[in-house]
Amino acid sequence: MMWIKIVQIILAVLLMLVILLQQRGTALGGAFAGGGEFYRSRRGAEKILFIATIILAVLFFVSAILNLVL
Repeated sequence: MMWIKIVQIILAVLLMLVILLQQRGTALGGAFAGGGEFYRSRRGAEKILFIATIILAVLFFVSAILNLVL
């Protein structure tokens, strides 16, 4: 049972890091879609961070459900 909580803490920290790395490149105007680049494709590291965020969020959600069930 304790391993689920440890995995959940690790996933939470990794998810926070990936989200912070995504937001590092945007300015305040970009946060409110003022940059004019709202509809553009993701490339390179930005795409990898985006996919990693989705995977980590799903894994965190699954670990939270497992923590409730077990």
